[in-house]
Amino acid sequence: MPHDHHHHHHIDPGAGDRRVAWAVVVNMALTLVQIVGGVLSGSLALIADAIHNFSDAVSLIIALVARRIARRPRDARMTFGYGRAEVVAALVNYTTLFVIAFYLIAEAVMRLLDPPGVEGWTVVIVAGVALLVDAVTAALTYAMSKDSVNIRAAFLHNLADALSSVAVIFAGTLILIYDWRLIDPLVTLGIAGYILWHAGREVMPVVRILMLGSPASPDIAAVRAGVAAQEGVEDIHHTHLWQIDEHRTAFETHLVVRDGADFAELTERIKTMLAERFGIFHATLELETAASGCADQRRPD
Repeated sequence: MPHDHHHHHHIDPGAGDRRVAWAVVVNMALTLVQIVGGVLSGSLALIADAIHNFSDAVSLIIALVARRIARRPRDARMTFGYGRAEVVAALVNYTTLFVIAFYLIAEAVMRLLDPPGVEGWTVVIVAGVALLVDAVTAALTYAMSKDSVNIRAAFLHNLADALSSVAVIFAGTLILIYDWRLIDPLVTLGIAGYILWHAGREVMPVVRILMLGSPASPDIAAVRAGVAAQEGVEDIHHTHLWQIDEHRTAFETHLVVRDGADFAELTERIKTMLAERFGIFHATLELETAASGCADQRRPD
């Protein structure tokens, strides 16, 4: 995940919100069409794809609300600001995907035991429409996905939906040609498996942020080494590196400095190094001397 606040993709927040809103509209419309088509054709795979599309629409709504909350200025209650609203929203979205995937697996297993009839043409036509809508949604969110864990998740979900639509079209074609009814629940299992794999991979960075874990980049050992190498620093301890939100990394540490060191100059030099080398702009340094000892030596980290 990015660790600084210098973004490479500048999209006006209002314009970004409108893109997300349009993506919600087209996904909701698609969900309705797919559910009707799935009921009429008897295709569980088509209904599975519809449920996935509905989850995308809901996740986009949550992301849209979170984007607005995240732009609120910090206040006395939220001194770091509201940036983590998007991270929380992402966790909600991924948790929902896990629930949906397990539900689809249970339904598919039941249909494997007793496969019903499926209308192949309806499946192929509706899945083709879904593929087109997924492409439109992906186009609406592509640029924004580079800067937001929420929008990136929604964008990747739409790519997964597009692959699911391709799989559903494949299943419908086999039903038309060979009347192979088992392919419908088998494709449903494949869609559910892909959702689980995708959500499992993407949820870990979100959990890492909420658990105050060290980010993948910059490496905490490299940051410690960079600080310890500064002239005047004799020891470094009580070090913490975590992400305030997706784009801001915070660092705090205690430094034992040599007697007579210029605290103000050393602090400024270290903070400049952290910003330029590691993209860390929120750093808290507590400077100590060997004589003064550590103020927190009786407290656990």
